[in-house]
Amino acid sequence: MQGYLLDNNIVRYWFDTECPEHGRVLQRVQRLPAGTPLAVSAIALGEIEYGLRLLDGSPSYEADLARFIHEQLPMSLDVTATTRLDYGSIRARLFKRYAPGALRRKARLPEQLVSPVTGTALGIQENDLWIAAQAVEHNLVLVSNDRFTRLHEVAPELRVENWAVV
Repeated sequence: MQGYLLDNNIVRYWFDTECPEHGRVLQRVQRLPAGTPLAVSAIALGEIEYGLRLLDGSPSYEADLARFIHEQLPMSLDVTATTRLDYGSIRARLFKRYAPGALRRKARLPEQLVSPVTGTALGIQENDLWIAAQAVEHNLVLVSNDRFTRLHEVAPELRVENWAVV
């Protein structure tokens, strides 16, 4: 049975009935066969927590969201020592294809390659890259409303669906 790793935007749409995408995501979830594995990354949960802290919302909203996540998405994936393998492979392919030429010179030490180049030149946010690596690691379909155009080009093993669109 196919399993899914939900990005933070899909979790929000599913939870928040005020979101225009709520109905589409809810219908998609309801059409899944019983027992379909649904997971959320600890990284996506951190992004959700960050958003809550910025909003400084009501304690009842936070409690409702926490209960929703606990009940609907009890499978939380942590970044593990093996996640690094898929992360490193995918990021290296992105780097080789999209990094500015000066950065792609041979004979660079790995510590010299650590830079903020991911979000701008590589076309993907660092957190999304880690979440994508987790989806590959666990053979899950990543469900997100983000565009992963460059990831599709370099990581055909990553399967992505967008439940927020018709």
